[in-house]
Amino acid sequence: MSVKVLIPTPLQKFTNNQATLNLEGSNIVELLEVLDSTCPGIKARLCDDKGELRRFVNFYVNSEDIRFLQGKETALADGDEVSIVPAVAGG
Repeated sequence: MSVKVLIPTPLQKFTNNQATLNLEGSNIVELLEVLDSTCPGIKARLCDDKGELRRFVNFYVNSEDIRFLQGKETALADGDEVSIVPAVAGG
């Protein structure tokens, strides 16, 4: 199953400046493993040392925040779109 992953500009240095990748994964955890094997070092920017998603990085599956789904265990289906969105603070 192929999932389209939207990569934010600050992380595109890990993807050879590609804004989108088509990867395989049945859930977010698997997708992150495939992403890191394809783009070494990117997972360290998305997950902490324990493998938990960093709280300042938001993940969306088809525009739905995974925090309101099943978190990193959120299932993925063929054709889904996963957006990685760094939190922005202002003031």
